Amino acid sequence: MKSATRSASSPYFSSFATGAPPVGGISKRSFDILVALAAIILISPIFLMIMALVKFSDGGSVFYGHRRIGYNGTTFRCLKFRTMAENGDAILQQYLKDNPAAYEEWRTARKLQFDPRVTVVGTVLRKLSLDELPQLFNILRGEMSLVGPRPVVEDELELYEASAIYYLQTRPGLTGLWQVSGRNDVSYAARVAFDTHYVCNWSLVSDLMIVARTIPAVCLSRGSY
Repeated sequence: MKSATRSASSPYFSSFATGAPPVGGISKRSFDILVALAAIILISPIFLMIMALVKFSDGGSVFYGHRRIGYNGTTFRCLKFRTMAENGDAILQQYLKDNPAAYEEWRTARKLQFDPRVTVVGTVLRKLSLDELPQLFNILRGEMSLVGPRPVVEDELELYEASAIYYLQTRPGLTGLWQVSGRNDVSYAARVAFDTHYVCNWSLVSDLMIVARTIPAVCLSRGSY
């Protein structure tokens, strides 16, 4: 089954898509596979425990897959443990309608510091970034990398403007410069700058350093909500 397709809803991507292989080539891909496989094996008990918590909290689905833009403009389902109510879209639309300040926050950052859709279990998972563990399977499928820009939706990528060409040159990452540099505490423009710097200066050593910095960043919950 085909896991990713080229986005055809906007001519925007055709002006940035390239035929070059993803940044890092074989060495980065080999690193991704080895680490993802090892992580899945080591954390399998935690994985199963989280599945049970999500399922029994409200009886809904365990996983959630959201359409994101990947390397060279392809789209894929970015996997997460479900952290929001099943009717989250309706809750969000009503909340934004009733709260102009929240609407402005959402319009500029695509995130809310207080998100009414998030469940009690989901709040804990997000704070510790545990909701993103299923993306290890996205990595094995070649849709994501261990390190890279955070995967974005189509509307977000248009905010990158000319810098979108850098985002599209690599696979989105489970972690990256943005995640270890403050996450939601930094502006979106800074996030774009981090992604651009990462692609232009990639090395396997830099990936290792970012992975090492991710551990304390997650433990301290810096900029996560």
